[in-house]
Amino acid sequence: MNLAFYLEISCSRYWSDALYHLFDINIDEFGASYEAFLDVVHPDDREFIDKAYTDSVKEKTSYNIVHRLLLKDGTVKYVNVICRTEYDKNGHPLRSTGTVQDITVLKQAELKSAENEERYRRLVQTINDLVFIINLDAKFEYLNPEFEKITGYHSQDFIGHPFTEILAPEYVKSTVDRFKRGLSGETIPVYEVEILHKDGKTVPVELKVTSLLDDAGNAIGRIGLARDIRDRKQAEEALRESEEKYRSMMEAMNDPVSICSSDFKIEYMNSAMIKRIDRDATGESCFRAIHGLDDKCPWCQPHKTQNGDHFTTNIVSPKDNRSYLVSNSPIFHGDGSISQMTIFRDTTDLNKIEAQLQQAQKMEAIGTLAGGIAHDFNNILFPMFGYLEMMLEDVPEDNPLHGHLAEVFNGAKRARDLVQQILTFSRQKDHELKPLKIHSVIKEALKLIKSSLPSTIEIIENIKTDCGLVIADTTRIHQIVMNLCTNAFHAMEEMGGKLTVNLKKVELATEDLKDPSMISGLHVCLTIADTGQGMEQRVIDRIFDPYFTTKKEGKGTGLGLAVVHGIVKSHGGHISVYSEPGKGTEFKVYLPVIKEKKETSKVETDTPIQNGDERILLVDDQDIIVQIEKQMLERLGYDVTAQTSSTDALEAFRMQPDKFDLVITDLTMPNMTGDKLAIELIKIRFEIPVILCTGFSEMMSKEKAESLGIKGFLIKPVVLKDLSSMIREVLDKK
Repeated sequence: MNLAFYLEISCSRYWSDALYHLFDINIDEFGASYEAFLDVVHPDDREFIDKAYTDSVKEKTSYNIVHRLLLKDGTVKYVNVICRTEYDKNGHPLRSTGTVQDITVLKQAELKSAENEERYRRLVQTINDLVFIINLDAKFEYLNPEFEKITGYHSQDFIGHPFTEILAPEYVKSTVDRFKRGLSGETIPVYEVEILHKDGKTVPVELKVTSLLDDAGNAIGRIGLARDIRDRKQAEEALRESEEKYRSMMEAMNDPVSICSSDFKIEYMNSAMIKRIDRDATGESCFRAIHGLDDKCPWCQPHKTQNGDHFTTNIVSPKDNRSYLVSNSPIFHGDGSISQMTIFRDTTDLNKIEAQLQQAQKMEAIGTLAGGIAHDFNNILFPMFGYLEMMLEDVPEDNPLHGHLAEVFNGAKRARDLVQQILTFSRQKDHELKPLKIHSVIKEALKLIKSSLPSTIEIIENIKTDCGLVIADTTRIHQIVMNLCTNAFHAMEEMGGKLTVNLKKVELATEDLKDPSMISGLHVCLTIADTGQGMEQRVIDRIFDPYFTTKKEGKGTGLGLAVVHGIVKSHGGHISVYSEPGKGTEFKVYLPVIKEKKETSKVETDTPIQNGDERILLVDDQDIIVQIEKQMLERLGYDVTAQTSSTDALEAFRMQPDKFDLVITDLTMPNMTGDKLAIELIKIRFEIPVILCTGFSEMMSKEKAESLGIKGFLIKPVVLKDLSSMIREVLDKK
């Protein structure tokens, strides 16, 4: 509403009723004066209004001013005042006329709009994303402060510049196309582009652009939001690299790996698992694809991984009948689900090696026990041999007692041989190894076998003579053939059959090796097979155990195959057995071939028992052995001084070192062992010859004895012929 007023510069004044009402002034209380007008003006605006009015009067101009009123009740109103001054002919002001319009509602709306605009401006200014407005020519009209943080440029430098100036070149065309489609009304989804940074690098952003419309709904530009996604990209790249790294690790593993969901569906298989089952079975049931089962594996415990636990178990997969150590671990997903990762470590070969190790440890333990038994047993046999030999010399051959004594003597020999077998399977018996072509030994053994086998057993032999040399002991190779053939004979004794003996040279690659102690290369392979009743696996597992036998009582001691096993191992070889019930048995013995070298043979002659008259110091802590050995030596003509204490023997020698021509001492004695006694004797008299005797020792050998200066080394029990031969050999060398 326009409210007229009239101010008489001199005296007359006029305000309209509406003006009094607007100013909330009682017409009876106030006159229509300029001062009354100023009193209603808001105090903060009075000086400004007074100056504006005074200046307009002086300058003879009209004015149009918006200001505030402060009414007596405290109400603030906004008014728009339009005022014009009239002048006389001399230029003096006569009166001012004008209108006062109440614009409070309009002004409050403008202030509210400005307040909202300021609020949104501050919101846009503080947002962490780049906000921009471009016109229909795709030029910037507004850029928030984030522009400088993302690009490194000042926002004012780009106002009025085309939007494409900040885009990486490869994104310009596609972005312009999207802008055009958006202006035509098409909804453009969020997409990724790269914008240029001041340092020359590019910044990946996620871009969202929408049309800016006027009140009539016409597009007048575009408003957009660009979100810096460098951190997200780096995180995605780190995640991708991490996934790639772990995938590469999985693919590089030799162990098969699978990941299965809680409902037993395969989610992932590495290359080793694909190779194991010959296909990629992702999506299939794990129990069917991996193990060939129709239902959940009996060893599977999915509740453990679902609870976040790790667990391992040993299984035999029905798919390939191989043993595995399976390790199961939970894999947690973002949606809360849990999968199970399973790593399959094939332990089939390892289990076999562990079984071999256990067998070796068992043999070692038995061997240690056997060594102690052998030592005591040899000490028992020694006097038996001595007395029997002397009695056989004293009793005429036509005396019936001579035959009885000969049988007892043969029994003692068998007992001695049994001790040697015990030491052989425990690999603690020394024997001479030399380059040997074993085909002749095998043929010789087969001649003996043929003479003792019944006609119901046919011998088929295929012995190659060009198999090369092996490091072996003739007697032990002979023993291998005899024991294996005897074992085959017993398997076919009732029904008859075929005994096949083959010998050939084979080349073994690393993957062909049956035992970790074997080496690749040329080997001699001895095969002895029968067509007997065969064996079950439980029997095969124990066949090389000492004293284990399936034969009837009186058919064997159970040492035969244990002895063979010990001999083969001591020759650096390997023995294997294959058998099935009703299909016979096949033994294979592998011995490594060495380079050819000319064989030398020693012609042995049957030398008679030799006598002598030298003085001998005899030392042994066993009274009975000292007695019988003293008698044996005295029968040969020697002058013998016997001692049962090594320390007493040393003192006797120290008192009269020139009294003795030879010292014969036992090895195992209390206080001072025989080897230490020999050392002390040699210190006293350097050239004194010493013969060392032992029933068994892990610490002493012929070579070690020689290194100590000992001239002779004998294994108990000693027969008279060997004892006399050794004495003469030592004394005659002196």
